[in-house]
Amino acid sequence: MQPRTVALRRQVHKHPELGLRLPATQAAVRHALEGLPLEIHTGESCDSVVAVLRGARTGPTVLLRGDMDALPLTEQTNCAFASQVQGSMHACGHDTHVAMLASAARLLCSRREALAGQVVFMFQPGEEGFHGAKLMIEEGVLDAAGTRATSAFALHVTSTLKSGVITTRRGAVMAASDVFRVAVTGRGGHASRPHDALDPVPAAAAMVGALQTMVTRRTPVFEPTVVTVARIAAGTASNIIPETAELEGTIRTLSESARTRVHAELERVCEHTAASYGCAATVEIDSGYSVTVNDDAAADGVLALSAALLGERCSERMDEPMMGSEDFSYVLRQVPGAMVFIGACPPTTEPDRAAPNHSNRVVFDESAMEHGVAMYAAFALDALR
Repeated sequence: MQPRTVALRRQVHKHPELGLRLPATQAAVRHALEGLPLEIHTGESCDSVVAVLRGARTGPTVLLRGDMDALPLTEQTNCAFASQVQGSMHACGHDTHVAMLASAARLLCSRREALAGQVVFMFQPGEEGFHGAKLMIEEGVLDAAGTRATSAFALHVTSTLKSGVITTRRGAVMAASDVFRVAVTGRGGHASRPHDALDPVPAAAAMVGALQTMVTRRTPVFEPTVVTVARIAAGTASNIIPETAELEGTIRTLSESARTRVHAELERVCEHTAASYGCAATVEIDSGYSVTVNDDAAADGVLALSAALLGERCSERMDEPMMGSEDFSYVLRQVPGAMVFIGACPPTTEPDRAAPNHSNRVVFDESAMEHGVAMYAAFALDALR
């Protein structure tokens, strides 16, 4: 199993494409599934692949998902199979997801007689901010087998967890992610005569501190919230007071109530801070992925399954959620299931020293993929016994 899985991963990794258009990866997936007793469909709104395996007996439908897009980074890992596309790299390990899911499909096809129901294999593009899961749901992936999926499972590799370890938790497992943009408008002028202008720069700078105070003073301490100003821009020259300044950043929350409250508070803080400097502020908030919420029974079941299959040392309950976000949240809002993480820290590196996901130097231990293939297949077999 491993040589085939690793070969597919390396094929996908060398030729990543970005965003919604993934012709190279889609072709690799279709090639990997050739000859298997699967009903294969491709997407219209995005280059997705959906494959349906029908078991020997009737029963429910389980959905297994693997995302497959890359990131806008130039790889610097020195791997023999490093990306050959300048400015495009599988820095979040989605190439491993594709390989593990395709290998699990092959494994489950060989055990078709043991399945009482259907398995939907969801090869999904556009997870990195393009709402690929939402597009696939709109095209009917949850009903691809003719009956609505009754359970769903997704794996995500991480380089900062011991290789082969499976971890997840009940309830919120990943945060909602939103983007805010603030335009501060004043009145431009000569830098030597600030009193003749309305300088938007001090107003924008004050907002950065005010937003952090908002988090600590307006958000309950037991509701984790992150507000990060990631970009600030203003001006064109050292002797010009600009008319406008811009802020841009991210909001991360773990409940819809916190999300709604932070949106309202952020707008209030920015508008009033600008007004105190004689300026005006326009706030735009683009809602991204919602909170990824695991079904309690599904999360417990995955941890019990990983302990039985891989051993207790490879099964860990997460103490707290991750503040990253995932569009598998769209699936879990409609189907009970679990988002699960699998460690792939290189064997010669300590997890706390490993280059993290989204780094152009991240490297994943390919031996961990055996555990991922086993977990994909075991989840389906357990659900369709």
